[in-house]
Amino acid sequence: MNKVFFALLFSVISTAALAQVNGTRQSALAGGSIPADSLSYLNPKDYIIGGITVSGAKYLDKDVLITISKLNKGDKINLPGEANANVIKDLNKTNLLDDIQLNVTKIVMDTIYLEIAVVERPRLSRMHITGIRKGEIEDVNKKLNDKTGKIVNENLLSTTTAIIKKHFNEKGYLNTTVKITQTKDPGDANNVILDVAVDKKSKVKINSVEFEGNKAFSDAKLRKMLKNTRVKKFYNIFGSKKFKQDKYEEDKETLVEKMQAKGYRDAEVVADTVTAHDEKTVDVKIKVYEGPKYYFGNIKFSGNAQYPAEVLTKILQLEKGQVFSEDELNKRLTGPTPNNDDVLSLYLNNGYLTVNADPVQTRVYNDTVDLDIRIYEGPQYTINRVILKGNDVTNDKVVRREIRTKPGQKFNKELLIRSAREIGQLGNFDEQKTEPRPTNINPVDGTVDLVYNVVEKPSDQIELSGGFGGGQLVGTLGLTFNNFSLRNLFNLKAYKPLPKGDGQKLSLRGQSSGRTYQNFSFTFSEPWLGGKKPIYFALSAYTQGSSTGQYYPKSSPYYNNLRINGVGITLGKRLNWPDNYFQLNYSLNVDHYDLDNYGGYLFQNGTSYNIKLTQELSRNSIDMPLYPTSGSNIKLTIQATPPYSLFNSLNYNIATPAERYHFVEYYKWKFDAQWFQRITGKLVLMSQVRFGYLGQYNKLVGPSPFERFKLGGDGMQSYQFLQGTDIIGLRGYENFSIVPVGSSQDANTNQGSAIYNKYTMELRHPVITGQSATIFLLAFAEGGNVWDNFSQFNPFNVRRSAGVGARIFLPIFGLLGLDYGYGFDKIPGQPDANKGHFHFTISQSLSGGFN
Repeated sequence: MNKVFFALLFSVISTAALAQVNGTRQSALAGGSIPADSLSYLNPKDYIIGGITVSGAKYLDKDVLITISKLNKGDKINLPGEANANVIKDLNKTNLLDDIQLNVTKIVMDTIYLEIAVVERPRLSRMHITGIRKGEIEDVNKKLNDKTGKIVNENLLSTTTAIIKKHFNEKGYLNTTVKITQTKDPGDANNVILDVAVDKKSKVKINSVEFEGNKAFSDAKLRKMLKNTRVKKFYNIFGSKKFKQDKYEEDKETLVEKMQAKGYRDAEVVADTVTAHDEKTVDVKIKVYEGPKYYFGNIKFSGNAQYPAEVLTKILQLEKGQVFSEDELNKRLTGPTPNNDDVLSLYLNNGYLTVNADPVQTRVYNDTVDLDIRIYEGPQYTINRVILKGNDVTNDKVVRREIRTKPGQKFNKELLIRSAREIGQLGNFDEQKTEPRPTNINPVDGTVDLVYNVVEKPSDQIELSGGFGGGQLVGTLGLTFNNFSLRNLFNLKAYKPLPKGDGQKLSLRGQSSGRTYQNFSFTFSEPWLGGKKPIYFALSAYTQGSSTGQYYPKSSPYYNNLRINGVGITLGKRLNWPDNYFQLNYSLNVDHYDLDNYGGYLFQNGTSYNIKLTQELSRNSIDMPLYPTSGSNIKLTIQATPPYSLFNSLNYNIATPAERYHFVEYYKWKFDAQWFQRITGKLVLMSQVRFGYLGQYNKLVGPSPFERFKLGGDGMQSYQFLQGTDIIGLRGYENFSIVPVGSSQDANTNQGSAIYNKYTMELRHPVITGQSATIFLLAFAEGGNVWDNFSQFNPFNVRRSAGVGARIFLPIFGLLGLDYGYGFDKIPGQPDANKGHFHFTISQSLSGGFN
């Protein structure tokens, strides 16, 4: 019975299967398309592939898809079976398709025609990023700009997420989350828009930094070696308190270098971990291996023929028994050292361009390291050509006369660096991009070419401002052309808008407040008079007038009038002794004063002449004019008039002020000095000392009414005292508010003092240093005071202040400054003179200035 039942069941199934196969075959024969897996698995059959087509592919190459499927015309294929599954499997690996189906389009006897039907995955039309600022979106898009048009698959989504997270992780946002959703692009059915929601969360700071394995170094000392990995404490002013992976990796390398510099040459970071303390902070733990402390042993030189070992040993300045430091060894061998007094500089300054020094550790025993410093001197090189590139505006001769490396000379590294500095001092080029380099080094004939690559920058300046002074509106227009060319003055083709290129300076400036106040000045200077020697020449002239005649008649007590005219000429030269950073200038100036009931000086009515001869000895060794980081700027000025009282017969006991001051006599000393020192990174300390003394030849004549010192405020030349007075700023106090103790003067009646001194310390840090602008922030502390005579003088009795500020140098406008200073010392009779004050400055020197 059972046998009969199963026989009948098998017959039914076989009949149904045969019917399905026949139906499928008939459908294929009729030209329809059927799935290959719809063929009967009970009756698989071998076929010859007669042809392969691809449907549904819009962007993908059909031939490439056929190749990936491994189906070839003429091959045998068994269907249904593994072949069908393998085709789908191989095409799925591309990750480019959403759906794949192998269809049969036609069967002719044993020949089968196949169709690969695909549905492509959508492509990215654009990304819509939200949750972050506009500028941040632009930064992220720059890193994702190659994603548009690509297939949207898991790889693209994960890569996009990773790029965004990495971008913000590098900025300290370690907990950034990214959520991506897909929206069909209404403009294209096979494209999608990715909506990317970014949540930066808070920047992750460092809760703690702990060390393990350290014995010689305390945790505190090791923490100080980490510049950018600092615990969030209020006293950590410098160095980041935010955790940034790249900076952390740099710090680990620096940590090892500094430990090795202390003699622990085997020091290394064994392991480190960064774990979350909470949502906003992490804990850092670093395991170190210190190893033993090593010392220098015997040091010998080999291969040195030009200089004996005794000379090289003296320059090396490393002795047996000193703590071993590869960093210090490399500095003493190859630099940089503060005075370029390393071993290789000795050779490089004498033509040995290809010199090399290889310190070989020949023996390490106990805690001692013996060294053999092997010198390869090479040939001496002579300069063949000096090539200048990039000076599109400035004439070659202007730059070449500052270059101290000349054809025929031996190659000299020190002169190469000095030449780059002198080119930067011209002010016409971006000193950050001035790049001198040797090229065409020819060891056969011992010659080398030097190329100076320079980048021109805008150097002309315009000053256009309006402000209130003396209760009225004062307008100012100033034009300074720092690369003027006088010889092309009548060459109309050279006007751009004025003739340029010869390194001369032309300055025109005017101030006016109607008929109440006018001031006009002109200055022209030529740094190389005659073009062959560095002889400085300058010519200046000015006229200034101030009057209340517009409002009051001459008979009124409120009427006043002042007219000052002046001309001056300056000649100077560079000195080679004591060194070639010195400059000596001589100036002759004639000032004519005409006062009618005008206050602000020691006399109010009369005509006065101030004929003065000035000698100025200066030394300027700062490395860069815009943002100095090293060097000094020192200036000693002696100014004097003829001692008229020794020649004339005027009885000064009964002389009127107009007679006494008709020809002003005095002598004047001024000392100004600045020093620049890099503290760490780009942080620079500027220290400044200033002193001035106005003396008299004859006590019967009395003090000079002009050339006196006024202290306090922003240091800008107030228009009332633009000529005939030295204005010295002291931030945190009102303008001119510092007067001698016991004096009845105040800021409004201040006639100036005979002595002043001032001390300043500024910490500076740049925000931008480039061709288009220089911006830096500063924090300052300063003090200063004035006295009438030396019996009162006390250099330690000063008015003190502190504050913060910023400087912005734009080539077209010059220097703009804003400071907030707080004066700590009260000024008698002037209750508002100290405390907090904002100060705005314009056109004062970036290096600090001696205004």
